[in-house]
Amino acid sequence: MDATILAYIAGFLDGDGSIFFQLVRRKDYCFGFQIRTSLAFYQKTENERILLWLKQQFKSGYIRRRKTGISDYTIVEPGEVRRILELLQPYVRLKKEHVGLGLEILRTLPQADDAAELVSLCRLVDRFREINYSKKRTITSTVVADFLKSHGYLAPVETDPIQERVVGHPAANTPVASAASRG
Repeated sequence: MDATILAYIAGFLDGDGSIFFQLVRRKDYCFGFQIRTSLAFYQKTENERILLWLKQQFKSGYIRRRKTGISDYTIVEPGEVRRILELLQPYVRLKKEHVGLGLEILRTLPQADDAAELVSLCRLVDRFREINYSKKRTITSTVVADFLKSHGYLAPVETDPIQERVVGHPAANTPVASAASRG
C-alpha cells in the first residue's frame, strides 16, 4: 500500500479511530478468558463511503450502522489487527502508545499457552484501561488471576508471594484459545 494512503489512514485512526483490547469471560477457552482485540474507525453514516473505502484497502473486518447515525468499520481478527497496526505504526501520532502496546500484546498472544503467560498479557491489557480512559471495565488481570488460582491453574511461589507459577494441571499446557478460534 502506498505510503501516502497509509499516512492518511493513520491520521484517520488518530482522529476517528480506536484500538482496544478487552478481557472477556469465555467458558469454551481452557483458562476461561479471551483477550479480544478490536481496531475501529468511526464516521457519520452519511459519510460511510470512507469506511467502505477502508474496508476495500484492508480486505477484512465489517461495517456496522448504528441507530445513533454513526457507522463503524471494525477489524477483530488478531492477525489482521496486527497486520494493519504494523502498516500504520510509522505514521500514527496520537495513538503511538496504543499501537506499540497493541503490537506487543499481539506478538506475544500466540505464545501465551500457560496461565502465568495469560496473566502477564492481561496486565498489558489493563494498561489499555488507562490510555483509553476506560471506566467500565470489570474484568481485569486481577480477576483473571483470581479465577485461575481458584481453579488450580496458578499458585503463589512459596519464596515470593507476588510471583506465580503454573500448577501441574492437565489443561495448563493447553493453548489459551484453540487454533480455530484464533482465525
